[in-house]
Amino acid sequence: MALLATSAQAADLPMEEPILAVSSFTWTGAYIGAQAGYAWGDTKLRAFGASTKVKPEGFIVGGYAGYNYQFDGSPVVIGIETDFNYTDVDKKKSVFGIRGKDSFNWTGATRARIGYAFDRVLVYAAGGVAYADRELKVNGIDKDSKTSVGWTAGGGVDFAATENVIVRAE
Repeated sequence: MALLATSAQAADLPMEEPILAVSSFTWTGAYIGAQAGYAWGDTKLRAFGASTKVKPEGFIVGGYAGYNYQFDGSPVVIGIETDFNYTDVDKKKSVFGIRGKDSFNWTGATRARIGYAFDRVLVYAAGGVAYADRELKVNGIDKDSKTSVGWTAGGGVDFAATENVIVRAE
């Protein structure tokens, strides 16, 4: 029996450092994509001393391109992005028997972005300049079209489904 009993040597073995999983995914780089959505708004039309509200709405489809930079060893991501979209956003309305139509034929925006990466999930805020083609038609009277410029602000979440495919909600 004495021959079978031995002391435990495990306590004297060197301890190995734990292996930490390091993500190989980075948000740094250029990107392009396609987008689709739905838009709505409020417009106040004034003519001949009268005014009325019009609420144009419709679908948007277009594309975007940008560049992100993720700081080394940091979850902070900064970037710039621009988009351009075709729209069918419009609304027809009659006032005192006069028919009119308020519409947007295209829209776009150029924005700075700042975000925080949780590996393959990027939560971000964005803000910049927005532009849109607006057209107002009053049947039998006049038509006016101009490019409107304003500001935009918002946020969203990007999810890197693969190395080259990102899904976005904004």
